[in-house]
Amino acid sequence: MNRLKVFIALSLAASACVAANAHAWARVGVWVGGPVYYPYAVAPAPYYYYSPPPVMVAPQAPVQYVEQGQPAVEPGAPLQETGMWYYCDAAKAYYPYVKHCAGAWRPVPATPPSN
Repeated sequence: MNRLKVFIALSLAASACVAANAHAWARVGVWVGGPVYYPYAVAPAPYYYYSPPPVMVAPQAPVQYVEQGQPAVEPGAPLQETGMWYYCDAAKAYYPYVKHCAGAWRPVPATPPSN
């Protein structure tokens, strides 16, 4: 008779486990209301503030000086030759004191001013 009691006890325990397992996997229910909110199981990850990248300062480039050439001659102005001056009859003056001449430039032999 003890064997029968043990068998019945084990059968009831096994059927209880099978019934509990069946309810754990197959559930049907009706929910009325909004979504379910619940607190997090763990805290959210902290936000770390990263430091900005280090400032890199380049040394200043050395100053470069550029030697400039002679100023360009204006178009239409006569080229300066040694020993020749250019006279403008319309302006009654010499080049380079007059930049533009209404007439033609007249070459004149250069003479130093007399004292």
